[in-house]
Amino acid sequence: MKTLEIIGFKRANLESASLKEIREEGSVPCVVYGPGIPEQIHFHSPAILFRPLIYTPEVHLVELNIEGTIIKAVLKDAQFHPVSEALLHVDFMAYTEDRQIKFEIPVKIVGNSPGLAKGGKLELKTRTLKVKGLAKNFPDFVEVDISNLDLGKSFKVGELKSDDFEILTSPNVSIVTIGIPRALRGKKGEE
Repeated sequence: MKTLEIIGFKRANLESASLKEIREEGSVPCVVYGPGIPEQIHFHSPAILFRPLIYTPEVHLVELNIEGTIIKAVLKDAQFHPVSEALLHVDFMAYTEDRQIKFEIPVKIVGNSPGLAKGGKLELKTRTLKVKGLAKNFPDFVEVDISNLDLGKSFKVGELKSDDFEILTSPNVSIVTIGIPRALRGKKGEE
């Protein structure tokens, strides 16, 4: 899995009045917590550094460089302004290489479905899977092969297998379905 570096600067003033000042300077207030560090650290980072982390369908591990201290972390939460959608706050969870963490990994559809060739519609039901494992074992994405899906058929989470991590998403959840368009439903009834 890819790793991104985010450079941060500790916040001396933790009062909420200082948050407006930080945001006006083009930075985002952040906090990092978790088993990988002894106590939570409040810091701020330039907003531009978050583009390849937040505004992408890919997921990344994060290497936080807070005034020279390197902390391995994952993005836990990002808060946005309700109107302008500007990034307001980011939470990171620190981790250690020897301890399992929960993470969401994107799904990538591969293969050619016979149902699509017949005019079916690809319906992606879930874009990410919740998983648990060691960070070093997480792939960039989970491949879902739709080569055997015909019209009206689904690929469920329970059909996926992994030795490197545990899939926490319910096995009954559909990842992708080949939908039957209305035009084909009428033809099917006439046959």
